[in-house]
Amino acid sequence: MNYDIYFQNAIDAGRKPTLAPALINQVLLDVTEAAIDQIDYLLTENQKDLDRMDPADPKYDRLKLTPTRIESIAADMVNVAGLDSPLGKQLSETNMPNGLSITKISVPLGVVGVIYEARPNVTFDVFALCFKTGNISILKGGSDADFSNQAIISVIHKVLLKHNLDTRIVTLLPAEREATSALLNAVGYVDVLIPRGSQSLINFVRENSKVPVIETGAGIVHTYFDESGDLEKGAQIIENAKTRRVSVCNALDCLIIHSARINDLPQLTHILKEKQVELFADETSYAALKSTYPNQLLHKAEPQHFGTEFLSMKMAIKTVDNFKQALEHIAINSSKHSEAIISENADHIATFLNDVDAAAVYANVSTAFTDGAQFGLGAEIGISTQKLHARGPMGLNELTSYKWIVKGNGQTRTP
Repeated sequence: MNYDIYFQNAIDAGRKPTLAPALINQVLLDVTEAAIDQIDYLLTENQKDLDRMDPADPKYDRLKLTPTRIESIAADMVNVAGLDSPLGKQLSETNMPNGLSITKISVPLGVVGVIYEARPNVTFDVFALCFKTGNISILKGGSDADFSNQAIISVIHKVLLKHNLDTRIVTLLPAEREATSALLNAVGYVDVLIPRGSQSLINFVRENSKVPVIETGAGIVHTYFDESGDLEKGAQIIENAKTRRVSVCNALDCLIIHSARINDLPQLTHILKEKQVELFADETSYAALKSTYPNQLLHKAEPQHFGTEFLSMKMAIKTVDNFKQALEHIAINSSKHSEAIISENADHIATFLNDVDAAAVYANVSTAFTDGAQFGLGAEIGISTQKLHARGPMGLNELTSYKWIVKGNGQTRTP
């Protein structure tokens, strides 16, 4: 199949006049209303995808839509509509001695390609954020979510047609693998490519794309329970970070505990036991849990359990003898996504927040908050773990670039 027609259509859609902010916001609100009105249809199509996937697959939970989740997605789109447009903002202004007026203003990135796996919510999120920022979006979802994605795109396109807008503003490519290859090589058509999914998908896109890539990395997430950590806070934070929703990238993967607090480990993991969380514990933590944690859920950790994104009801435990060892373990095993400390030691907290290299760092709070909506961004197109252009939850501002506007009165440059 010749995919260039899809890409050229996107270019053509982007060449049309910029839409008024009021129209953009009304379209987003109408898509929100249509999503709620079409819940039964969306759930029916989603079930077709679910029927093809093993419920034990870690991607199953991400694939699944429910009325509550659709309502939450709709609420995020309402939030996006309510935010100020990031376009046309004056970022700087300089008046040069030669009379030139030089201004830097924010502009859309252009054509944004997104490759993602079993995450139908991404279809709504990417459309909302790209539409609000004047970007054209080309989506390549996985075959495991194709019924869901097609249903969502059909809802969006109907709203665009209602407003006499070009439906090529957002394009869903065929689910076949050849479309992925075409998108990776769409030089001259696509301005930036954003992968959303497993580490293997992200690595594949980074290694094979000829289009610039913004990495939204896997979340290998740690929480360090310090010698001075509050036990009640710790138990609540660990439980929430691990079990709130295990298939998301901000879920806790490894609990690091100071050896001076090892006797508190049974209490810190008490709720995890009730929720059937499987633990992979090092020698010290295994001994501390052996008499209180169910045998079928407690295992001795192997080296591969550290630095693993589980995406399931599984968690590793690492014991350290001091604060420095905790920082070293995180530095070696982190994916630079989200890292947390539970401590009442102000110096340790300050050092942790300053020295740990991650997109989001936390003190005495669950890493479950690494989310565009929770950060006041309305929604997110992904959580970037790189340092070029964007880092952390990517909202409206992260979907813009800038250009320089230079005004003069006949000046010419001499050597």
